[in-house]
Amino acid sequence: MPHANKLHTYDWLQDFPEMQSATDMVEVQFKNTRKGYYINSNHIELTQGDMVAVEAIPGHDVGMVTLTGKLVELQMKKNNYREDGNGGLKRVYRLVRASDMEKYEQAKAREQQTMIRSREIADALGLQMKIGDVEFQGDGNKAIFYYIADDRVDFRELIKVFAGEFRVKIEMKQIGARQEAGRIGGIGPCGREFCCSSWMSNFVSVSTSAARCQDISINPQKLAGQCGKLKCCMNYEVDAYVEAQRSLPSREIVLQTKESDYFHFKSDIFSGTMMYSTAKNDPANLETVSKDRVSEIIELNKKGIKPDNLNPEPKSSAPKETDFNGDVLGDHSITRFDEESRKTSKRRRKPRNKKPDNPSSDTRRPNIRRPPKNPE
Repeated sequence: MPHANKLHTYDWLQDFPEMQSATDMVEVQFKNTRKGYYINSNHIELTQGDMVAVEAIPGHDVGMVTLTGKLVELQMKKNNYREDGNGGLKRVYRLVRASDMEKYEQAKAREQQTMIRSREIADALGLQMKIGDVEFQGDGNKAIFYYIADDRVDFRELIKVFAGEFRVKIEMKQIGARQEAGRIGGIGPCGREFCCSSWMSNFVSVSTSAARCQDISINPQKLAGQCGKLKCCMNYEVDAYVEAQRSLPSREIVLQTKESDYFHFKSDIFSGTMMYSTAKNDPANLETVSKDRVSEIIELNKKGIKPDNLNPEPKSSAPKETDFNGDVLGDHSITRFDEESRKTSKRRRKPRNKKPDNPSSDTRRPNIRRPPKNPE
């Protein structure tokens, strides 16, 4: 069965019955990312996830329905779909039966052994190619050999040997290193499963300009993925960086001040700051300036004015007089209540009774001696 972990096109029109009946075309996915578009001429009620038998040359193939309704036409237009010259649009025959699934499982069981044997044959013929995968048709009458090659390969003799060895119709299909990584799978440097083997359904070209736009060091060992090509994830944030860079001044303009001329060294795009150096190609006397200040200096230089320095000096302000003996924090001091609390506690404290110097002036109750109980 096709890989279920691939992210298919999200059908946001699936809740609208009129959109589902707008067309009879359906999208069917086979092994890995191979997809085809078929017409439901028999008007079978199909939903996503249904296994169907579709027309093939020769025989029939088995795949999974991944999209129905109006969005199928949009996907066909997006993928530049062209009708097959052999009879036009191919049809959906039926929902799979038990006999169809039995043939399908038997055909899939032959793929691994066929791939190993095909590699041995290609190596014996001395062909500079690598057979990465083999896919049998649902009825077992046809096999697609996916191969990788740097140069053009003459595999006419190879096809003859394959046809005599495997007794099926042979189709050779060249793929790139990205497609091979998506078929094999693995763990990326981020610690997660490959995007190409988990959710990506098509591949977009990646260039080094995506790394330069994001100020990533041009290090081939770090920029390359397991497939040996530039990482697909470099394209994920490019649009955000391009949009943020539009608000930054040009990096080619040299800022002129009375101290020195400053050349652009680095930019922090999302924080809106730019770093300048007094040397054109070396980090010397680096200073970080906001983009607004850079624009201001550029306008001053156009008028022939050179500011004293890049960053304006902070305005000096005299300390305010406070009631806390020159404490600049003033009313915000965390100890501002300590002095008042000590004064208040002194006022509330009661004076202690001191012992008088003159015993006659003692106002305490005299100690009267009581007589005994039995006077004898």
